[in-house]
Amino acid sequence: MRQLILDTETTGLNARTGDRIIEIGCVELVNRRLTGNNLHFYVNPERDSDPGALAVHGLTTEFLRDKPKFAEIANELRDFIQGADLIIHNAPFDIGFLDAEFGLLGLPPFSSQCGEVIDTLVRAKAMFPGKRNSLDALCDRFGISNAHRTLHGALLDSELLAEVYLAMTRGQESLVIDMLGEASRGGDEGAPRVALNSLELPVIVASEEELAAHQAVLDGLDKAVKGTSVWRLQPVATADEQTA
Repeated sequence: MRQLILDTETTGLNARTGDRIIEIGCVELVNRRLTGNNLHFYVNPERDSDPGALAVHGLTTEFLRDKPKFAEIANELRDFIQGADLIIHNAPFDIGFLDAEFGLLGLPPFSSQCGEVIDTLVRAKAMFPGKRNSLDALCDRFGISNAHRTLHGALLDSELLAEVYLAMTRGQESLVIDMLGEASRGGDEGAPRVALNSLELPVIVASEEELAAHQAVLDGLDKAVKGTSVWRLQPVATADEQTA
């Protein structure tokens, strides 16, 4: 199972009025394990950032001037996300900007290139209704250190969101996935292997006293329904069949 935690930084809040992407960060998870196979771009948006956006990300026009334009990184980005599920905080914002950038290049929508899109903001609101569910708030709630986050950055925010997502979804299902992840990596070649088909599970057969008590209960049910209860309409396995 391949998942990508994705985040963007932009020149402003509205792609429809000409705001552009200036940074993209993707962090890869395979079977819920960070692989270190990440993708990160700074992008020249060919315009200035709005003052409010600049205060958030701190990426100046001068810094971005010699960075590649979106057209130069689009194919590499598309290849990297191909078929993977995406995990995004407030997904409509990032997907809207990426779709707009792909549209400017005459390419199919970005969202058509990937698998499922998982919005952690939607999940957080369902888990913690009425509470703040920003990335910083979720880091605090799950005990994830974000002390080094003085400004927003796409790769840093993706790394933090990866930890938040794993904490949000940590449960019995994720434990099984973790075990599958260990198996897919092969583990220690010298570790002992267990052949599951060789295991014999013990079968504890009811005693005579327990069988008599069971029959008494069924007799009571037959009397209550004035007929044969449903439990006696099912075939009863013999002791030999139970231990076979």
